[in-house]
Amino acid sequence: MAVPMRSTRSNVSPAGRQSDPALKRPHLHVVESGEHHAKETGHGAHVASTVIAWTRSRPRPWLHTTIAILFLVLCWIGTLMLRTQMVENSFESSQVEQNITMLRQDVEDNQAKLSNLEATLPDRAQKLNMVPASGSLTIDLNGYQPPKDEKATTGESAEQQATSNQHDTSQGGATE
Repeated sequence: MAVPMRSTRSNVSPAGRQSDPALKRPHLHVVESGEHHAKETGHGAHVASTVIAWTRSRPRPWLHTTIAILFLVLCWIGTLMLRTQMVENSFESSQVEQNITMLRQDVEDNQAKLSNLEATLPDRAQKLNMVPASGSLTIDLNGYQPPKDEKATTGESAEQQATSNQHDTSQGGATE
């Protein structure tokens, strides 16, 4: 339990002392280190507490009220801007989803048309008196490497010699 301070009720003072109003002690308060306080509460809280202490130390209380109202108005404007952006993004998202749905439907329709055309292709070919190819010839070129010609260095390739020989025999000339 705290003991209340003693006060004198009269201007009587003990022997040899006179009461002087200039000798009264000023009001004391605790001052904390800025580094210690900033580490405990964080920089933002320190700044906020400094602003609050500054506004309370001023003789004009309307300044504190003005700062609070200004803070509330700025928060309200920020909230409105954020809400507007969210609604805008939601609208764009719904439009993109609709476009995606329409494109998927178009792809499905085109695939159905392609399947239908592929199914009717043999009937159309028969109506045009076309016959499917029989015994088709295929050549597997896996691992194929062109031959290295020794005559390519002399300027004549084996292919050129073969064509010149065929040309000579077709004109009636003999080859040696």
